[in-house]
Amino acid sequence: MFRASIVLMGVLAFATTAAPAALAAPAAAQDRDDPRLTRLEREVRHQLWLLPYYGVFDNLAFKVEPGGKVTLLGQVRKPTLKSDAERAVKEIEGVDTVDNQIEVLPLSPNDDRIRLRVYRTIYRNSGLERYAIQAVPPIHIIVKNGNVTLEGAVGSEMDKTLANIKARGVPGVFKVTNNLKVSST
Repeated sequence: MFRASIVLMGVLAFATTAAPAALAAPAAAQDRDDPRLTRLEREVRHQLWLLPYYGVFDNLAFKVEPGGKVTLLGQVRKPTLKSDAERAVKEIEGVDTVDNQIEVLPLSPNDDRIRLRVYRTIYRNSGLERYAIQAVPPIHIIVKNGNVTLEGAVGSEMDKTLANIKARGVPGVFKVTNNLKVSST
C-alpha cells in the first residue's frame, strides 16, 4: 500500500523561462535562494506539484513567457490531470493565459503492463532502489504504444545508464528514450 501511494506522487525539476521546465522534487530553501526562478515560475511549479493525481507515470513541464502566458507541456495518463493542471495554473496571480499542450496518453492495457514492469524493474534494482524510498520518486516512466520515455533526474551518469538498461530489458518495450538529467543535488 505504501509503494502504491508513492506511485501517485510527482517529480519536479527547476524551471527556466528559456526552455520548458520539467518538475522535480521541490526544495523550499533552494527555491527561495535560486535567482534563476521568478516568483511566477515558483508558483506554477508549486501548484503543479500539489496536484493529487500527478504520479510517476505522468510528466508535466511548463514555460512562463512575458505577459503572464504559461504553456503547459508533457504527458499524462488521465484527462482529468490535464484539466486540473490548467485550472490550478489559471488561478495563480499574474497568469493571464494558459496554453494547455499536455498530451493525454491513449488508454492501453498493454502500456499499463509495461509501465508496471518498467517501474518494478527500475525501482527494485539494488543500484536504483534508493530513489524509490524518496517521498517523490524522481524517475518518471512515460509509455505510449510500447515506447518508453524516462524523464526526471538522477544523481549520476551511472544511474542514468542503469535505468536505461533496465527499461530496455522489459519484455514488450519497443524503444526507450532516456531524457533523465544528472543533477548534483
